[in-house]
Amino acid sequence: MANDELIEALRAADAVQFGEFELSHGGTSNYYVDKYLFETNPDCLRLIAEAFAAELDGVEKLAGVALGAVPLVAVTAAETDTPYVIARKKAKEYGTAKRIEGRLEEGEEVVVLEDIATTGNSALDAVEALRETGAVVNRVLVVVDRQEGAAERLAEADVELDSLVTAEDLLADADESA
Repeated sequence: MANDELIEALRAADAVQFGEFELSHGGTSNYYVDKYLFETNPDCLRLIAEAFAAELDGVEKLAGVALGAVPLVAVTAAETDTPYVIARKKAKEYGTAKRIEGRLEEGEEVVVLEDIATTGNSALDAVEALRETGAVVNRVLVVVDRQEGAAERLAEADVELDSLVTAEDLLADADESA
């Protein structure tokens, strides 16, 4: 079921844009969901944190994919009183040189939070990094699933993809001339 209030907030933040856009995986699309517009909007962040919290009963630890999901995991951690870690795309080359930032114990169950899923590459990369540290990761929760193969790709790694909103929901009745 679509989260109508969140959809309206994403649209009100102008996070859904129409035109010709190149996506991070190299493909193109006639619409774009600008995560930075919704991740810097307090109303959107509040709604996302509340919606994520409703999906996260009893989770031990959260993980956010750097950079995009860090605001999302931070507000959700505060909403749920659940600790979190940050999964970097690669280990930093200074300081502790870690790929996973924060406290993570071997065997902890972790749910990965992500902003937008298209191919699932970013989320899968985070899942693999977390699993390498001994975490148990079976689920990724995203704000928007573009429905372009991420669920299938993650399923191959025994990871369930859940979303607050699908592209189908987000684009239904959207005014492309706006």
